[in-house]
Amino acid sequence: MNRSPVYRSATRSEYAHLPRHSLMVCATLVQNPANLGGLCRTCEAFRLEALVIADGSIPQTAAFRNLAASTHHWQPLLTCPRSHLLDWLTHQQQQGYCPIALHADATAIPLSQFAFPQRSILVLGQELTGIPSEVLQQCDQTVTIPQFGLVESLNVQTAGSIAVYEYMRQWASPSL
Repeated sequence: MNRSPVYRSATRSEYAHLPRHSLMVCATLVQNPANLGGLCRTCEAFRLEALVIADGSIPQTAAFRNLAASTHHWQPLLTCPRSHLLDWLTHQQQQGYCPIALHADATAIPLSQFAFPQRSILVLGQELTGIPSEVLQQCDQTVTIPQFGLVESLNVQTAGSIAVYEYMRQWASPSL
């Protein structure tokens, strides 16, 4: 991986204060600690603002740590229980963030045709059941990843990583 010279020369304490991309991944609905660990690894790899999880004790589980590969030490984690998710999204909208639901839906915008706002929140659904309707209604947009196989969904960690990459493709700059 080609890292910017500023990242290669930064000490661990300096690294913590370097800028981050203005994307938060909201995984409050994701329950599998392994999926959350993989998402943490993706968020840290791209220096995202935050990974939002429902329970602050999840990073202590072996399943999370096995996939996170120590990235939880560097990636900012926020806690938002599911019962507070709608209020949290409203608050973030008031702060200028745009919640984007990643959801398999016939009316959703294909990811390749979607222009992410710089300050975005990628809202991921629960394994098997997706994003509840009340959360979808709170989001400003819904995007989907077009698929061509017989299986109609991707693992949430895989789908989230694909969407993060598309955000980065649109917003990454050489200096960050």
